[in-house]
Amino acid sequence: MTLDELRVLVRTVPDFPKPGILFRDVTTLMGDGAGFRAAIAHMSDRAAAAEADVIAGIDARGFIFGAAIAAALGLGFIPVRKPGKLPVPVLSVDYALEYGTGTLEIDPGMVAAATRIVLVDDLIATGGTALAAAQLLRRAGGRVASALFVIDLPDLGGADRLRDAGVSVDALLEFDGH
Repeated sequence: MTLDELRVLVRTVPDFPKPGILFRDVTTLMGDGAGFRAAIAHMSDRAAAAEADVIAGIDARGFIFGAAIAAALGLGFIPVRKPGKLPVPVLSVDYALEYGTGTLEIDPGMVAAATRIVLVDDLIATGGTALAAAQLLRRAGGRVASALFVIDLPDLGGADRLRDAGVSVDALLEFDGH
């Protein structure tokens, strides 16, 4: 399936979560078996080209795509979680959201020193969550050189922010607006 065919599977929901926003919903792509399989195949090829040792996925849709990519490549998977979900001592980072703050956590025992990590999520907008995840994984000793997304919203600048932090960015699809 081509990237143009995958683009058609992404639903646009106007005025969500607030007026003026065009929400790009990947759940419709995930709900299409052939489309989901094709997206995972495209992303797996890109993660392999980045020479990933392990895949890290951001809670929650990054788990879906990241775990599937890790399985396809025979690699391990590191979940980057929202707070309070891991049963062991964690490393955590707070980061700014549009309205408030968020927190991400990882089990530092899952990150071997100098492991080459490809970070995965469904969408990059402003980049705050991805930057926080990269910082957290680096603090645990990993090398986050690459991040992979299904969708990039380039008008919001997140991919550029990641690149400025030394992380290569790749996305299957781009959509204008926010």
